[in-house]
Amino acid sequence: MALSKGGHEVLLISPSGAFAGKLEELGFRWIAAPMSRRSLNPIRELLLLYWLWGVMRRERPDIVHGFTIKCAVYGALVGRLTGAGRVSAIAGMGYVFTSNALKARLLRPLVRFLMRAVFGGTRARIILQNPDDVQLFGDARVVGVEQLRLIQGSGVDCSAFTPPMAERETKQTLRVLMAGRLLWDKGIAEYIEAARLLRAEGRNLQFVLAGAPDPGNPASIPEKMILTWEGEGLVEWRGQVLDMPALFATADIVVLPSYREGLPKSLIEAAACARPLITTDVPGCREVVTHCVDGLLVPARDAHALARAIAELQDDPPLARRLGEAARRKALAEFDEQIVIARTLAVYDEVTAQPRQTPTS
Repeated sequence: MALSKGGHEVLLISPSGAFAGKLEELGFRWIAAPMSRRSLNPIRELLLLYWLWGVMRRERPDIVHGFTIKCAVYGALVGRLTGAGRVSAIAGMGYVFTSNALKARLLRPLVRFLMRAVFGGTRARIILQNPDDVQLFGDARVVGVEQLRLIQGSGVDCSAFTPPMAERETKQTLRVLMAGRLLWDKGIAEYIEAARLLRAEGRNLQFVLAGAPDPGNPASIPEKMILTWEGEGLVEWRGQVLDMPALFATADIVVLPSYREGLPKSLIEAAACARPLITTDVPGCREVVTHCVDGLLVPARDAHALARAIAELQDDPPLARRLGEAARRKALAEFDEQIVIARTLAVYDEVTAQPRQTPTS
């Protein structure tokens, strides 16, 4: 929106999905890409690259901005061939770099090779969301460190995500919310196990899960499993929620026991709503939460530690309130979307200041 208001033309390219119509309603040009996130078929991927090359040759963009690893690699490759500037925003290292599955380990060297091939050049920058990912890219020598830019998160509208007008009564059942894509590496198994442990203690808690399975991701949790947990009374599943401020207003504690993140937007949104946070001491999450200052950190993959942290905040409401207030202050100071927009536009200025490269015929 900031680019459009500044007089720039914005073209969006993505696979078809539920939000495509909303993008067009906002006034953006949008083209459906013939892309499958899970495809490893070399012919299909080459056809996708050829299609994307045709779009770039026709549109002649000044900057190609790609999000997520696959889109960033493909966009940067075709952008380099057509002489465009390239900004690649990689929010987290994704399945290939975070999973220990054989498929992920086999793909890892190939993805690193492709990154080195497409992300180089003076008219290219990589935006990363936490210092650990910056260190990882630097150590892997994907590009020179002078091309890496750290911008913490995608930003949150702190005027829309605000503390609720009135806090819930302490006598009510305490609501513990987890919101995000339903992937195993988000720590959902530990969240469910923590619910099981605390229910066994007889605590007055309600566990709420918001989000939908992501069939395009190998780590997606089957809907049947989620319905089984709900049938056991361990969790209330809300599915995909569009009104996130309203959802956070109903929560007393927000948790995200993820194994690794870029910079988790759900935590930042919850922080802006002054919710007390519990998350894991892993890259991305520990940039949002400082332990005992604006939330609690627990080890990853440790359901018992997660359960103890939830119990601690239930037993100490003044502590929960202080942590939530501190989280709101941090969101305003570091994660407001206007800060992120300004820093992203500064990266665009760096790229466009370099002379345009001669496109490959």
